[in-house]
Order: sequence, then structure tokens, then C-alpha cells
Amino acid sequence: MSTLQQRVDPFGVTTSIINAQVAWMMHPQELSREMSAMSSDVLALQTHVMRRAFGLPSDDVIKPHADDARFSDPVWSETPTWDIIKESYLAFTRRLEDMLFETPGLSHKERRRAAFWVRKWLNAMAPTNFFFTNPVAMRKCVETKGDSLKQGLKHLLRDVKEKNIRMVEADAFTVGKDLGTTPGRVVFRNRLVELIHYTPTTTQVHKTPIVIIMPWINKFYILDLTPSKSMVKYLTDQGYSVFITSWKNPGADMADVGFDNYLLEGVDQVVNTVCELCSVPQVHLTGYCIGGTLVATYMAWANRHYGQKKTPVAHWTLFTTLTDFSRPGDIEVFIDEGAIRALEEKMAEVGYLDGNDMAASFRLLRSNSLVWHYFEKSYLLGEPLPAFNVLFWNMDTTRMPAAMHSFYLREMYLHNNLMKRDALTIAGEPIDLDRITQPLYAVSAEDDHIVPWQQSYRIHKYVNVKAPVRFVLSTSGHILGIVNPVVNPPKRSFWVAEPARNEHFEHWFARAEKKPGSWWEDWLAWLSPQCGPMVAPLDPQAASYPDLGPAPGTYVFEK
Repeated sequence: MSTLQQRVDPFGVTTSIINAQVAWMMHPQELSREMSAMSSDVLALQTHVMRRAFGLPSDDVIKPHADDARFSDPVWSETPTWDIIKESYLAFTRRLEDMLFETPGLSHKERRRAAFWVRKWLNAMAPTNFFFTNPVAMRKCVETKGDSLKQGLKHLLRDVKEKNIRMVEADAFTVGKDLGTTPGRVVFRNRLVELIHYTPTTTQVHKTPIVIIMPWINKFYILDLTPSKSMVKYLTDQGYSVFITSWKNPGADMADVGFDNYLLEGVDQVVNTVCELCSVPQVHLTGYCIGGTLVATYMAWANRHYGQKKTPVAHWTLFTTLTDFSRPGDIEVFIDEGAIRALEEKMAEVGYLDGNDMAASFRLLRSNSLVWHYFEKSYLLGEPLPAFNVLFWNMDTTRMPAAMHSFYLREMYLHNNLMKRDALTIAGEPIDLDRITQPLYAVSAEDDHIVPWQQSYRIHKYVNVKAPVRFVLSTSGHILGIVNPVVNPPKRSFWVAEPARNEHFEHWFARAEKKPGSWWEDWLAWLSPQCGPMVAPLDPQAASYPDLGPAPGTYVFEK
């Protein structure tokens, strides 16, 4: 079965389910116990059906999860027929998923993989995804005299042509006009990255500038969506010099670009450029997601390469970042030797991993909300796509260089070498996170399905014991937990506390202070005393200013 999986089904779409079935057959006692439990479910469901059939009130046997909006329309509860269909589907789905998570004789990872793929099949088979089992779609068809189906067919043909289920129209926004509009200039460019300096909006700025290393998955402007949602605008308005990276969208000619290149030609050149430009010995360095993993690697590298006293970073921040990949969440189902080998073979043909392939993987992690929701709304209900800027950014994908992506998957996800002392050698230096002594502010998100906060929290265990760490857990997910502007009244909240060296995340969470509002204010309260006195800002009109064009630069427009 292992050989078959590697050759025919490297991601375990079907073989993981077959493995689970065989495992249950080899454990008849456990299977008998689960069948008895399922019989109890059936009996409870039959009682519910009978009460609804006779018009009697009856509580749902299985209630949808709070974040499951598929059955939110009142018809699914008020009409007995549709209520029975909903309850039958949910009861079968819940029991089967629970069984797979408890499959005897399989490893934790194999159980998760089998449950993941069965959940994807069950999500696809939901009654809401078919016209004749979706009362909302049938009702709208009657109300619109068939126009909803006509519009749905147009949307289907559009997506077939684009080979993707769109979440927002391709022309809904224009970068530089609607998104990424904060004024600034490109001050550095090489084959891998552009560096944008945002125009100061205050008469004085903190002496220590902020350098933000963005992920090279998707584009940088997620932190500069609109003026009301822009982190970079908020920082400049609070008196900070802000620089941000905009990464090149690589093609086949960059197939050999590796993680070393992103560290040397990316972070190291950017940090030294800002130090020289601002005439300062150190910067505040911030990394987001995979950009944060690179920043953590750089901090260990720089402390060895330059020495602790000459490291050009005074303190640093991580946004939703993994450094310990031992339990990376649902994405774990895509990570094993067979799956990585299959990806490497595919990348070898073109020199990169296509952005749509990466996006499809992440959408699968939340298929109900990121796939089937749009399937129902676009095709069955014929509704136009919402003009939502975060979704537009989400579909503005980028490619991954083959060498870099292979290294990242193998060394980080598969072997988890970043948290092992000197197990990695990057740009000529062995990497040990324990060499990092600079103060750290780490932010994670409660509902993050890409970087589980319990794993992000573990960074405090690997940096040097001398490094002060402030950990923040924001409500919401991977994007909106970070793009979390200050508003009144507050929309979100966050937990904050300094974790002890070996403190478990559950203990930290139990004692952390919960505060309403955005963690941005807490971050700046932490940053302000460390970023030095107020000084005159850089003058973009000065002859010595390296002006390479206006923000948002040129790399952001590459498709």
C-alpha cells in the first residue's frame, strides 16, 4: 500500500482511506463498539424524524458547528423534510469523521490524513451543493423565473475557462489605485526583491526604522489594502519609518534560487540597505508567515555571522510564524516523502510551483468556506461575487522557485530542522535559534488554519533564555488576525502575556490578560521605548535619496 501510494496517490487521497478501512477490519472489537454507537445515533435520528413527521417539536440530534453556514437559512430547520435531510447528513458525517480520527493501528498523522480526505469528500457531497437537494436554490429559481440558474451557468462557464472557482472578479480592484495606495518610493531593487520606503507623515520619526519582511506567497499589499486597513499607514501616522519587501514573482529562470538566496539577497541586503540609508546601526525587523520563518532563520544567522554586538537588528517581531513544524495543522496531510517527491517532479518540469497549485492546497484546508460556499453562491444561486479586497489579494497568487520550495518543505516541514541546534547550514552558517538574544514580540491568531497558534507560541522555547518575549494571541485567523486596525467600538480582542521559559501554552492562555481592541496599540507601546528618540525623517526629495520609482513598485504587477 505504501508503494502504491507513492507511485499513484502521493497525497493519500484514496489510499489513506483504504488504510483506515483495513485497520478497522483488523480490529473487530473496536469496530463493533463504533457500530453500536452509530446504532444509537440512528435510533435518536429516527425518533427525531417521527416527531417532526407528526408535527411535534424536536431538538436537533446534531447541530451544525458555529462556523458552518451551509444550513443557516431557516428552511433547514423550519421545514421537516429539509430538517431530516440536514440531520441525516450531519449525523453520518460527524460519526464517520470521529471514527477515522480514532482509527486503531494507525499513526496520528495517518489518522488525520484519512479523516481529512473523507471530510473533503463529505463536504463535496453536502446537500447544499446540489440543486434538487438545496431548497434555497430551488426557491430562488422560482422567484427569479429561472434567471438565477441562467446567471449560475454564466459563472460556471467563466470559472471553467479560468480553471478555478473564483472568489472575487479579476477586475474588482486595481493595485496602486484601489489597493496598495499608501505613498512611498522604491529605494532598493535586485533580482529577488524590491524595498519600498513609505513617505513619512509626521514631522519627526523614531530613530530606529521598521523593516517588514513579507511572505513571497501572494503579494505584499495585504498590509496596505485600503487606508482604513493599512498597517503601514498606521505605523507612519504614529511616527515610524517603515520599509517593506515586495518579492519578485519568479519564473523558470529562477528555478535554482534557494532559501540561502532569500536570506542573503533578500533579508540581509534589505536590512543593511536600511541601516545605511537611515544612518543607524540597527533596525526593528518584522516577519510575516514564511517571511517570519526567514526572519527567525536570519536572526540566528546574523547573531553568528556578525556577532551579537554587531547584529544589525535591535529587536524583532513575528506575525503568525512557524519555527517548530512538528504539528503544523491540517497542511500536514500534504507533507511526507511521497508527496514532496511528487511536487519536486512537477516543479522540475517548469522550474517553479504554480501559485494556483499553492492556493488550491490552502483552500482545501477550509473547503466549505473557501470552495463550496462560492460553488453554491455562484452556480446554484447565481449571485455576483462580492468585491472583497482580502479575497482579491488571496487570488493574486505568486510562484515558488523549485529549489527554495523543495528545501523549505523538506528541511522545515518534513525534518523540522530549524528548531534543532546546528542541523541546518544557511548561507555558510549553522543555524541555532538559541543564539538569538534580541527582544521578541510574537503575534499569532486564534483561528489560524495555516499556522496553529499553539505551534507559533513555541518560538519562546528556542530563542536564548536572555531574550525577552512578549506573546500575543489575536482573535480571528491568519489574515484578519494581523490586518486588525484600531476601530471604535472594537471589533476584535487579544490575549497578551510574557511566557515563562518552559510554560505550556494552556497555562499561558489561562493567565494571559484579555484586552478588547487591536493588538496594534499594544505592539506600539512595546516598540516605542525601544525605537529610540524622535529625529528628522528621510527626505524623499533629497538628491542622495535612491528613488527607483513610486510605490507599490513594479514586482507587484508581475503575473
